Amino acid sequence: MSQYKEEEVVEQLRDLEKRRNAFALVVKEYGEKLYWQIRKMVLSHEDADDLLQETFIKAWSNIDTFRGEAKLSTWLYKIALNECITFLNKQKANQNISIDDTDVYLLEKLKSDVYFDGDETELKLQEAILRLPEKQRLIFNMKYFNDMKYEEISEVLGTSVGALKASYHHAVKKVESFLTKDI
Repeated sequence: MSQYKEEEVVEQLRDLEKRRNAFALVVKEYGEKLYWQIRKMVLSHEDADDLLQETFIKAWSNIDTFRGEAKLSTWLYKIALNECITFLNKQKANQNISIDDTDVYLLEKLKSDVYFDGDETELKLQEAILRLPEKQRLIFNMKYFNDMKYEEISEVLGTSVGALKASYHHAVKKVESFLTKDI
């Protein structure tokens, strides 16, 4: 089995004859990683699945605009992030959910998701994460669950590494505080 080499794949994406096969490699390489990033934001399997498809459709449609200045994975994460934010904003508007009630709404959605197989501890962790401000939640998910480097997160979110470190630190403290408050 051949090793995924981003430089070669990006080159093949620029070649119209090789583009389709190269994009299939991209989907294979990043599909699961993007799915879990999206799932951490929207919590529902069906929504995450739909948004993953939308992300790849948008990437395919805009592949000519990818200039290679950032890593392909960074570009894909940006697309996925924008798709998630748009989706969540639409849901808030459609459900008449106030900003303050978003965490309650998403938690209830997670509890009713037949694909959620976590136990009470996982549910409590998700509740703690949902209580974070949106940007802290994004940073926490990217760093904690995806083990992304601060430099990568900085490229995706357009925030300085120093601000990301501070934000992640605050997020960790808030999550720890929530998880240990009854102990």
